[in-house]
Amino acid sequence: MHEFITSRQNTRVRDLRTALRGNAPHGIAAVEGWILVSEAVMAQQAGLGPHVETIFVREDAQEKAVLAHGVLPIVILSCDAFDSAASTEQSQGIAAIVRKPQHPFTPYFDDLMIVAAGLQDPGNLGTIVRSAAAFGAAAVLLAEQTVDPWNGKAQRASAGAVFRMPLPIWSDETLAQLRSRDIRLLAAVPDDKDACPAHRIDLTGGCAFLIGNEGNGLSKAMLALADERVTLPMPGPTESLNAAVAGSLLLYEAARQRGFRQ
Repeated sequence: MHEFITSRQNTRVRDLRTALRGNAPHGIAAVEGWILVSEAVMAQQAGLGPHVETIFVREDAQEKAVLAHGVLPIVILSCDAFDSAASTEQSQGIAAIVRKPQHPFTPYFDDLMIVAAGLQDPGNLGTIVRSAAAFGAAAVLLAEQTVDPWNGKAQRASAGAVFRMPLPIWSDETLAQLRSRDIRLLAAVPDDKDACPAHRIDLTGGCAFLIGNEGNGLSKAMLALADERVTLPMPGPTESLNAAVAGSLLLYEAARQRGFRQ
């Protein structure tokens, strides 16, 4: 028999509400919606993703409790209690509290990576994580106060890829590891005389694309670290691309050159 809660002030409901608003204790996050909760459960079962601690189901959506297959804790909430915690306007009636995965990350000499340097739009970051997973990247590194990838909007934009993709924090130690393995740092910039078109650069070896802030691009410090500047030729009148689009196209070009191998 599942626990049934009707009060908005119940401790479990308050914990869910806090987590869905991004204020959970360190290492804890919330996931909302059928697709994301399903992805979290499947990632856990595959040994790749977060540890799902509790699944919360709204009383009028109890058929979704089948997702747990009898092996995960389920709490049924009244409609009023669930909706008081939900972060989306048209909730699907299912959410979960999870413990974030700790994906160990050691770069290898031929890895493909993205460095998100100051991205502030969670939709952009989530899209880049999704593309990184799709095109075989080893990791998305988070630098210069990039938005939290566990933000609800970032989760949704990633379509659950945040559960599986290593998301290490950029550091001097990380930079040293990349340098020691001859992984090139390629700064993505709008077209200029110092930038080489992506299709003319050999991307078959280890490389990490540096993607900068949506409004200001890469900082001078990040540009100074780059081994080369890369750009995407655009025959149309647009000056630059959205950060997520640019990152995704660069990942695609690298995957194309690598023969779309895993």
